Amino acid sequence: MLPLSPQRVARLRQEATSAMARGQIDRAKTALQQLDMVDTKSADTPFQLSRIAYEEGDRDACLTHLRRVVARAPDNAKLLIHAAERFRNLGAAEEALPVYDTLAALPGQALKARADKAHTLQLLGRFDEAGTIFRKLLRQHPHEAQLYRIFLATRKLAPGDPMLRAMEQLWARKTLGDEPRAHLGYALGKALDETGAPERAFACWTRANAAQRKAAPFDSAAQDREFDAVLAAQADLPRLPGGSDTPHPVFVTGMPRSGTTLVERILSAHSDVGAGGELGHALRLSYQLFGVGENMAPITDSARMQAFAARYRRIARRDVPGDAPVITDKSILSYLIIGLLHHAMPDARFVVVQRDPRDIALSIWRNHFVTGTHRYGNDLADIAHTIKRFRRIVAHWQATLPGLVHEIRYEDLVTDPEPHARALIAAAGLGWQDACLAPQDSKSAVKTLSVAQAREPIHAGRARGWKIYEKELMPFIRAWGDAPWD
Repeated sequence: MLPLSPQRVARLRQEATSAMARGQIDRAKTALQQLDMVDTKSADTPFQLSRIAYEEGDRDACLTHLRRVVARAPDNAKLLIHAAERFRNLGAAEEALPVYDTLAALPGQALKARADKAHTLQLLGRFDEAGTIFRKLLRQHPHEAQLYRIFLATRKLAPGDPMLRAMEQLWARKTLGDEPRAHLGYALGKALDETGAPERAFACWTRANAAQRKAAPFDSAAQDREFDAVLAAQADLPRLPGGSDTPHPVFVTGMPRSGTTLVERILSAHSDVGAGGELGHALRLSYQLFGVGENMAPITDSARMQAFAARYRRIARRDVPGDAPVITDKSILSYLIIGLLHHAMPDARFVVVQRDPRDIALSIWRNHFVTGTHRYGNDLADIAHTIKRFRRIVAHWQATLPGLVHEIRYEDLVTDPEPHARALIAAAGLGWQDACLAPQDSKSAVKTLSVAQAREPIHAGRARGWKIYEKELMPFIRAWGDAPWD
């Protein structure tokens, strides 16, 4: 190819920028590909091509372009952060590690880059390496409350550990702001719980939740209206013909902290299954195509449903490494659109995980969620209302689509794993493999709060943990009322 004149290069850049801004992806891609043939130094061209590949669902192309971005922009913190996050999201977390090393050498980036590297090591199950980094960072930055929370997600402190004393000293500071107070409260509460001080632990979690609630208020009635509208929109769904499109999704859903990660790990231990984690695509795509929340219109357009299914499969394949014919998607709110998912993708399977609501409530209460997500989790009465609404919605699908949803109880699974794991594998349309009883042996990254538990063998150690906190959980128990626990 003949070299392009500077004027032509400038025009192509302008054309690509303008096309991207207008959403004309094909036109932007053509211009960028021409630039890419002559531009061997700029990081912007492969960066833009990586964005296009990502939207198109082309995982391999996205990763290839991102590697060129990293090579060409070793001093551009913004691009390196973007690349590292994409590597992690696309199942290439190992490739993010050296990027964080590069970032750490840049001005103003050392603390966050090293913490992000340590957190990535946690997701990969490399807890000792992560711990070494976190302990060094905390010696250097003892007032960085978030570091304690992330580190202790995979570590237990012994009584008398100097880190416990450091956290208590920081907790006593009256000038500690709400955000660091929340991070520290979850971490210190966990440490106190594990060292035999449950009342003090619950007090820390209560204060942490109050700080989270202040930052992200919750309107329970508004969410009820939203969910009611979404259910109503699925009242008269057309069913699409089944096909051989892949990947075939298995939606694993339930309340947060109910055991969905364990169920997904059992499924993904099967050689035909790839673990997607909380992909989050299904509900987002349904809102994009059919209306957001209360504005969702009745879903009756078969062509739009076909577009929904095709788009879901494409981006799910992008985000789940490998080419397994079956993937898991444990996005929590999938239960809200089971009807749409079933009618749009008749090959999809559905697993709902149930757990004692008191254990769910305690686990939600004691864990940090990204501010603005699971806002109900900062109030015990709201947690009770949300669990009861979840159960009503599941019961709705069981009544309208009988036999579709496979329910599994967490307590049954951890008490007597084999028969329930076998039933689970069968419900996913798969043949049994013994590896499914040893999900802890999987080397894949874990992207949820259960990062440490997912590396353990199946056991019943966390069942009925609520009994220790029965008195503190009375606001939840009163809000639950006379509804059955099972």
